[in-house]
Amino acid sequence: MEQTLSRQAASDAVSDQGWRYLLGSLRTSVPVGSLPQATDVATQAVAACGADADGHLRIDLRADRVVLTLQSLDQARLTDCDIDLAHRLSAAINDIGLQTQPEIGTAALRSVQFVELAIDALDIAAVRPFWKAVLGYTDEPEAAGPTNAIVDPVGQGPAIWFQQMDQPRPQRNRIHFDICVPHDEAPRRIEAALAAGGRLVSASEAPAFWVLADLEGNEACVTTWQGRDDA
Repeated sequence: MEQTLSRQAASDAVSDQGWRYLLGSLRTSVPVGSLPQATDVATQAVAACGADADGHLRIDLRADRVVLTLQSLDQARLTDCDIDLAHRLSAAINDIGLQTQPEIGTAALRSVQFVELAIDALDIAAVRPFWKAVLGYTDEPEAAGPTNAIVDPVGQGPAIWFQQMDQPRPQRNRIHFDICVPHDEAPRRIEAALAAGGRLVSASEAPAFWVLADLEGNEACVTTWQGRDDA
């Protein structure tokens, strides 16, 4: 029986291997120099995961990097199997002279991350079917309730979740982006956003999330896994 891990335990288990915990997943990046090299990395990754590859591993293959994501896909959560696979993948990548890394503190344009879209709604159950239909989205495994998030079944678009409103807010944007970054990337990302003309709206829920806004008041949240596990 696979054991579900806390965010803290998952992060601690793999951070030194270049993986970062993001939204119930582990993610890392492998810099490469060409598509043929990226293909070799993907081949090594699938081989390292063996029979567990289909149920846990997702690969985004580009000419300059390969992004590897681990999650127990049938549960849409992280288990001890994913931790074991992360260590096996890092070892396999090291064996071919490359490295798994979160792109923190490097010359990379950005770290590994996930983007979510949040929609404020007075009646979540009423609007959720529209967004599910118009985007061609589906429910996450074991999360098919009328207020649960919806996801792209092929993993290309951002997850969408719904935030409960208590009253109409016509003077405030009701759709905003959540940018889930590694916990050690958040300070740099916030500093860059503020330097680019943004302002800090609230840090009351930090380090779970910081609310930022552009010059016209449109909001975005920088989020991390920290501050979300029960004590």
